[in-house]
Amino acid sequence: MHRLFAQQIAKATDEGGSVDLQKLSSLIVSAYEEFDRDRRRTDRSMSLMIEELDAVQRNLEQTVIERTKALAAREAELQAQNLRIDAALSNMSQGLAMYDGDARLVICNQRFIAMYRYIPTDIHPGLPLRDLIRLRAENGTFSGNPDQYAENLRAKIQIGQATSQFVELPDGRTVAIARQPLPDGGWVATHEDVTERRQAEMKIAHMARHDALTDLPNRVLLRERLSEALVQVERGNQLAVLYLDLDLFKNVNDSLGHPTGDELLRLVAHRLRGCVKETDTISRVGGDEFFIIQTGVGNASDAERLARRIAEAIRAPYDLHGHHVVIEASIGIALAPADGNDANELLKNADMALYGAKADGRGAYRFFEADMDARMKERRALEVALRKAFENGEFELYYQPVLNLDRDEVRGCEALLRWHHPERGMVSPVEFIPVAEEIGLIVALGEWVIRKACQDAAQWPNDICVAVNLSPTQLASKGLLPAVLHALASSRLPPHRLELEITEAVLMQNSEATLHTLHQLRALGIRISMDDFGTGYSSLSYLRSFPFDKIKIDRCFIKGLGDGSESDAIVHAVAGLAERLGMTTTAEGVETKAQLDVVRNLGCTDVQGFYYSPPVPAGELAEILADKTGRKTAAA
Repeated sequence: MHRLFAQQIAKATDEGGSVDLQKLSSLIVSAYEEFDRDRRRTDRSMSLMIEELDAVQRNLEQTVIERTKALAAREAELQAQNLRIDAALSNMSQGLAMYDGDARLVICNQRFIAMYRYIPTDIHPGLPLRDLIRLRAENGTFSGNPDQYAENLRAKIQIGQATSQFVELPDGRTVAIARQPLPDGGWVATHEDVTERRQAEMKIAHMARHDALTDLPNRVLLRERLSEALVQVERGNQLAVLYLDLDLFKNVNDSLGHPTGDELLRLVAHRLRGCVKETDTISRVGGDEFFIIQTGVGNASDAERLARRIAEAIRAPYDLHGHHVVIEASIGIALAPADGNDANELLKNADMALYGAKADGRGAYRFFEADMDARMKERRALEVALRKAFENGEFELYYQPVLNLDRDEVRGCEALLRWHHPERGMVSPVEFIPVAEEIGLIVALGEWVIRKACQDAAQWPNDICVAVNLSPTQLASKGLLPAVLHALASSRLPPHRLELEITEAVLMQNSEATLHTLHQLRALGIRISMDDFGTGYSSLSYLRSFPFDKIKIDRCFIKGLGDGSESDAIVHAVAGLAERLGMTTTAEGVETKAQLDVVRNLGCTDVQGFYYSPPVPAGELAEILADKTGRKTAAA
């Protein structure tokens, strides 16, 4: 300021050194005005700067506020996202674990910790994979070498290979593990407990190849096993295929119900398991049919011994919820390579051998023979012809008189079924009755026999009864009682003139249910006879359990009479037993005068056989019954 004033004085001083006060004043005023202008400019600049700074500050504050809000919103969004991720991880059904490029744990969920039974406090980010596996080895959820496992896993991850595998844990659980490599060298792994799913899949796979009732291999697995076994046959080994069918199994189902029949099949399967080697295969292919693949066969005698073991095992009595059941099996046998080296061919040949066994009678076994194919075709033709015969009325009843030895006259006649085939002529009942049983025709055929026999007997003298044989299947049928009642009602034949004959084999099928049916029939006044007495297993027990009206002594004992065998003693004992039990006895198969005299002396009350009369048609029978003593006199 002083310098400025000095400068203004200097400007106002003239050359003489005098100060021009007017000029000085003007200079000072001008200087002050300039200073004031500068000051005002400065103040204005400062004001503008302050205003600008205020604006900048306000903008900055607004920006900070907005950024703060944005950061808060972003933080809230991240927090919500983290919560969602945490919820997702916590609620995943799979265990999840993420690892970095150094094979250290980044994150895992609770499912992962629980799945491998980790202690939660032991698991934390940064934990090496090897340590995780070692912890599993310690708690029993890992078996193996942890270091080697970790090294192998990292080697797969490093080449960018995604992996998946099923791991069986020591405690029996199955875990599916899927691993996906990450760009930084780490990976994400999901772990899913698939124990139940795998068990369900295994169960479904098992059910697809096994029978649900017996748990034996079914037809699908049978063919697989047979194909595998035939590979060994190509290398010089042998095998046998045994085709097993239970005889008259349908009777069990019909009389005792399917649950009891199913229980019988399970017991049969159990017995079959006890007959074979571990390398053999037993298969249930449906109903009461079983196949057995016998490996390591040296020769046919090995298969024969197995067939005998099976037959004996199955024949032993069964106790099915209090029901005493005896059943037998027919067995067909085909050998490889002798009878074929193809699965279809072997099964077919075993099937034909089974038919051959059934033709020989129940409980038999047969080996395949080359001519069985022709016999099989003949058998099929017989089945077709048998069905047509029933529809076309080709059956006829013959009657064989039964002679009473006390009165020497006919007291009844046995109805015997005959088939007049239009081309083959007379077909033996031994040939067509088993076929009728197998194809399910025997019940309808048996009902026809009862109706026809009652109709014919109604035309005979009032003191002559008619005897009708009942098959096991027929007796087991629930329609037997209604059929008998209908036959009696439609023919008006008194019930006491109808006699129903059963064999011991019928009783062996199911004694309790059979006896119940027999009691119902006998309560109607119908007579019940035991046919072929002495040829079964428990004759005396059956006589005690049911009051039969008659015992028919089988012809095998009559043939041996008078030759010094035990037949005389047996017939005499049976006749005496029957007399004490209030039953009559009929000696079957009497063909000579000598046999007639012997059975009379041994105490039999009736005889039946060719010596008196063979079975004859109903028309010829009328002549015999018209003169009851005519044939008797000729035969005496």
